[in-house]
Amino acid sequence: TLRESLESRGVLGQLKAQIRAEVFNALDDQSEPRPALSHDNLLINELVRDYLEFNKYRYTASVLTAESGQPEVPLDRQFMANELKVVEDPSSRSVPLLYGLLSHFLNSSGDSGGKLFLRSSAPATMTRDPNTLPVPES
Repeated sequence: TLRESLESRGVLGQLKAQIRAEVFNALDDQSEPRPALSHDNLLINELVRDYLEFNKYRYTASVLTAESGQPEVPLDRQFMANELKVVEDPSSRSVPLLYGLLSHFLNSSGDSGGKLFLRSSAPATMTRDPNTLPVPES
């Protein structure tokens, strides 16, 4: 009965997420240096954090921030829009930038048969052989 009550109020999911975040923090090896946070990763992480916080995935967002080395203070939305070369209308400001980007790509046909040609902006150290599967870290 207690479990059903906690689930119906949405508390159980929050407790599980908070426990996961605390376990991560306890297990996180602070002595192992993290790679430098690239400009691209800074922007990507911020888009994801904005989405997570909008959807009230606060503990997931806190783990992302801790694990990635993202600054604790979110980046300014106007700064993000400028960096992404995005112009927003007033209605788009009520949702995360990621929603607007997704909407743009879903609703634009483009000039290449509806497909967008993507190029990698990842550093050379992050690229891998496309014929191999990623190996899980241990």
